Amino acid sequence: MVMNQGRNVLVIGGNRYFGKRLVERLLAAGDRVTVLNRGSSPPPPGAAHLVADRDDEASLRAALGERTFDVVIDQVCYTPRQAEIARRVFTGRTGRYVLTSTVEVYEYEDSIAPVREDAVDPLTVAVDPDLPWDDPAFLDTHYGEGKRQAEAVFAAAGPALPWTSVRVAHVLGGEDDFTGRLKHYADRIAAGEPIAVPARNRPATYIHVEEIAGFLFWAAGQDFTGPVNAASHSTLSTEDLCAAVEAHLGGGRTVLSPVEVGQVSPFSFFRFYGMDNSRAVRLGYRFSSTRQWLARAVAETLGKDN
Repeated sequence: MVMNQGRNVLVIGGNRYFGKRLVERLLAAGDRVTVLNRGSSPPPPGAAHLVADRDDEASLRAALGERTFDVVIDQVCYTPRQAEIARRVFTGRTGRYVLTSTVEVYEYEDSIAPVREDAVDPLTVAVDPDLPWDDPAFLDTHYGEGKRQAEAVFAAAGPALPWTSVRVAHVLGGEDDFTGRLKHYADRIAAGEPIAVPARNRPATYIHVEEIAGFLFWAAGQDFTGPVNAASHSTLSTEDLCAAVEAHLGGGRTVLSPVEVGQVSPFSFFRFYGMDNSRAVRLGYRFSSTRQWLARAVAETLGKDN
């Protein structure tokens, strides 16, 4: 295990939600942190700021100049094109590259058991940079595929760019949760309105916003490579989430409306979205259980207005 304090760390993205919390943890640990983004918002106090378009290799190189880093943590790499630019730019410029990935890389797996990292080996994933990755609608519907191919690009770099991809479970909690997913449930439960779910509704793994920030901070200080799953212990079902929302509201009524096809509510799934977190545990990370923080996450997200 490598625990370097006072490291020189670059965070690409990191202006909101768990990225913001990650930057705050790095600064609190005494790391020298630089945040790179398009300039839409400033980084947390104490971090240096670089402005560049990561999709423009010339812009990225110009912003970085001759800077080198102990660790790069990439919060906003969604496509193989972005990954290819990053691989070219950062090979030889950093000792470690941490890519924030997603449970959605497993969208084609339908295991009844939690999936391990080897279910999707980046070295076997075909990369197609010519797909319309610049089309927001395409990217939105191919989110998992974009992350899979981005991982494959970094894997192809070999030892020249030591990397890990943190496959993040569904994130809950925080007063700044911008997704509106739990509010979807709160509004319907408060009104007693139907909540569309698959006829065969499957559970998933989750992680609290503070825990994933902590995990990324921890991963930045390690020396393992390749994918790693990040999820709290114990899956949650839609019913679990609804029960927690009802408890927070102090009333209301959950009405689940099963559908065979069509659009369903967030956090309801036609297939099992469970990740095996045992690799991270073997490497030394201690996860909490979803039962320890679910009520808190709901209260943080919904606040006093619900």
